[in-house]
Amino acid sequence: KTKWTRWSMGWARRTGYSDVPQSELELDELYREIILDHYKSPRHHAPLAQAHVVAEGYNPVCGDEVEMQLNFAGDTLTDIGVIGRGCAISQASGSMMSELVRGKDIAEIRHLSDEFKQMMTEPDGTAPEDLGDLEALQGVAKFAARVKCATLAWHTLADGIAQHEKGDGVVRREES
Repeated sequence: KTKWTRWSMGWARRTGYSDVPQSELELDELYREIILDHYKSPRHHAPLAQAHVVAEGYNPVCGDEVEMQLNFAGDTLTDIGVIGRGCAISQASGSMMSELVRGKDIAEIRHLSDEFKQMMTEPDGTAPEDLGDLEALQGVAKFAARVKCATLAWHTLADGIAQHEKGDGVVRREES
């Protein structure tokens, strides 16, 4: 029996292969729509009036950039602004992440980050249910070069949290 991945379902649809169950094709299309929606209409995209922490991330391989502006009340992330430019995957990932982590405490954010990074490094794994729209990015794990696009915002957020914990305000990360 063929194991269908999101990539292979997309290939099957493009080439007219007919043995793919319709429900899997519909799921693949839904994921594509979610990614494009977050790319075209990113959430929490406006700069914050007074950011406690500003973290910048840059991927020189593909040119993706993200600036993360963060406000905290103790250990709770109360507001987030994600401003960036780059491919649909990097920008959608930042948008989805901002919706998921806003209002959460640092420990919970770290847990979600670990789950997301695990999903990105295990192509055949099952996406955790608590990642919400980020599940749409699970197929990216099959393309090592694109994993850095999907995780850039998460690494930048982790840097911002570390700066908050140190009491510093600005940090810049460059992916290698």
